Amino acid sequence: MSTPDGTILHLRNREAARGWTARLAAWVAAAALLAGAQAAAAATLLKPFVLAYRGPGTIEAKVEEAKAKLRKAGFRIVADYEPYENAHVVVFTSERLLRAVAKQKWGGFAAPQRVGVVKVGDEVQVHYVNPVYMAHAYRFKGDDLSWLRRQIEGALGAIQDFGARGLTPRKLRKYHYTFGMEYFDDPYDLGRYGSYRAAVQRVEKGLAEGKAGVTKVYRIDIPGKQETVFGVARHAPSPKEKYMDDKFIMHDTVEVKPELKTVAYLPYEILVTGDRVIALHMRFRMAVFHPDFRMMGKYSFMTLMPSPAAIEKAFKKTLGVEEEEEEF
Repeated sequence: MSTPDGTILHLRNREAARGWTARLAAWVAAAALLAGAQAAAAATLLKPFVLAYRGPGTIEAKVEEAKAKLRKAGFRIVADYEPYENAHVVVFTSERLLRAVAKQKWGGFAAPQRVGVVKVGDEVQVHYVNPVYMAHAYRFKGDDLSWLRRQIEGALGAIQDFGARGLTPRKLRKYHYTFGMEYFDDPYDLGRYGSYRAAVQRVEKGLAEGKAGVTKVYRIDIPGKQETVFGVARHAPSPKEKYMDDKFIMHDTVEVKPELKTVAYLPYEILVTGDRVIALHMRFRMAVFHPDFRMMGKYSFMTLMPSPAAIEKAFKKTLGVEEEEEEF
């Protein structure tokens, strides 16, 4: 038989056990929530490039294969660009994408989507720019281009995202490499020309002449808007002007060490928006697509220190405007 005191003690023990169990359950729930939050945070980290596939083959065959897949998925091939040996870029777009970018400030920068095909040793790598990363980096409002990512991935596939440890959408939207570096809204200012038509004509004329080694790869007009984006090739007219050159910047510097190449960074864009002509500053554009690229040492941003000024000089010479000297 239990004494009254024994009964009370038993009840107290049961209450204590229930309390301990409740606390344990709360701890487990909290740990699960924390793990879920960490997993969600990791899932929101965005990377600039997507590896579609890799393996044996030739660049020529893989380029044609990629173009056929994109066309089948409803995309329009805009241009082909071979910036240097064993590298090829396919530029593509779609009517839906053009309607989407027309709603954004300077949305024309995102109108050309890009696939890179690179021969590395015995394999060919096929990759593309991550449109969701691009949408946040270019401060899109109300559209993160996730629908476009699904379309491209459905056409070409996706093994892995790469090119950085990853950035959150919030950080991408206010991205700059470090203190004093340019943001998305600090572009090269390449002049005003009185009207949209005059600005387009000036760019067309300058690229056709190619005085500074800058020539046209493609032109895309944004429907329903006075905005046109030009993709440009940059080939140094002389060795001393190498710092503006696509091959030197990418093949000879950025792509030397990484296993996965990022030639889909090219070609660079010049945007006509209204009567104004601009281009994203290299200290922003190069950095946002290569945010983990080292600042110091060989094959680093230090190697490219003269490039921002060299690119601005080449663009301004192409358009016949004065340039200002600056370094990275």
